[in-house]
Amino acid sequence: MSDERPAPEGPATFRDVFGQAEFRALFTATALSWIGDYVAKAAVAVLVYRETESVALSAAAFAASYLPWLIGGPLLATIAERHRYREVMAVCDLIRMALMVLVALPWMPTWAIFVLIFAATLANPPSQAARSAVLPQILHGDRLVVGLSLQATAGQAAQVLGYLLGGVTAAFSPAAALLLNAATFAVSALLVRFGLRDRPPAMRAAHRSHLLRETGQGFQIVFGQPVLRAIAVLVFSSALFSIVPEGLAAAWAAERRGDLAGGTAQAIIMAANPVGYVVGGLVVARLFSPARRLALMRPLAVLAPAMLVPALLDPSPLVVALLAAACGFAVAGLVPAANGLFVQALPDSYRARAFGVMATGMQLIQGFAVLVTGALGERFSIPLVVGLWSAAGVVLMLVAALSWPDGRQVDAAVEAAQRANDPATPDEPPRRFAGRAGAPVAGGEQSTEHGRHRHAVT
Repeated sequence: MSDERPAPEGPATFRDVFGQAEFRALFTATALSWIGDYVAKAAVAVLVYRETESVALSAAAFAASYLPWLIGGPLLATIAERHRYREVMAVCDLIRMALMVLVALPWMPTWAIFVLIFAATLANPPSQAARSAVLPQILHGDRLVVGLSLQATAGQAAQVLGYLLGGVTAAFSPAAALLLNAATFAVSALLVRFGLRDRPPAMRAAHRSHLLRETGQGFQIVFGQPVLRAIAVLVFSSALFSIVPEGLAAAWAAERRGDLAGGTAQAIIMAANPVGYVVGGLVVARLFSPARRLALMRPLAVLAPAMLVPALLDPSPLVVALLAAACGFAVAGLVPAANGLFVQALPDSYRARAFGVMATGMQLIQGFAVLVTGALGERFSIPLVVGLWSAAGVVLMLVAALSWPDGRQVDAAVEAAQRANDPATPDEPPRRFAGRAGAPVAGGEQSTEHGRHRHAVT
């Protein structure tokens, strides 16, 4: 039975969020970096293919940007916890700017391009972890949830714009596209350096231990705390199926070559999910109250994979695109609300590390889903694979929704994080923040703006 309680504050508006000067600087810097990243991915793929005429090497150059997350994402993100977030973001932007300029040099051999791309993307985990950790220090309450939704929506829009801009620019000059990416990092570094306040590191020097141990504590806090673990399962599960139409778009379009030109069919299928996410993020954040968004998380979690089940009927590419867009819309209603609750139930000193765990998990799960469905698509028709994979996603989401923690557990986790964030409270091992299952809320309503919501979602 639902145990929803109304939030004391109404929904935050876009004006409330963009009224914060620090958020405007961070949002702009982040959007520029993302657009530059996708421009560079398109440009590097073209550059390597022109140099080698190898499809495999071109694809490998594209995939190289994901390797740092797979190899050492949580470890690299932990580094951000040890230093000032503003400093981490600015330095990472400058490093990536310099390396992108080197990649653009006309005499750079292919093997050096791979090395430089890999080195540049090593800066992504600490930079993104620092950005994720600093946002809750800028925005509080429902402004944080709306800010997260805007960031996620901007990321999807940046993907579409970056690929389009990168593809067009790289067709004429890959080097120009790479220099454009370097310029976005330069502007981002300036915005971060002069647009954000300088804050002390989340982890005090006296509480540092071995880097591997600190990284392990990131896993411990995410999977050892019942509420954080439930959110992680929900978010990871949504990634398990929502990426599949995009990952199989090229082969799917080839199978239905008679409906549309292959390139056009592939493009609309790949763009559909990000477009649906952008629309869903804006609509849900604008039209629904904080309490309603939390209550919608579980129904949307089940609805998202259900939108792809009609793929079993082998629809046309246009219908496939509509299904993928509907799935993206549902995921956009789920993920920002889940992220907002995740942040509020997480102690400040673990935010960068927890982000590293979550981001790495997303990369692994998305890659796993595309690899498995691609392998199945070699033996069976793609509509059958996507439809059955999505039906299994409905079952998985139903289990995740039914096992969602009750309201008292959620409230206890949020209050435990608030106690841990109190400057008068000494740092403790992560097990103190986990909270007992069903533990009562000791302090009632939180006095700080960051903790005013009663997150009872049962």
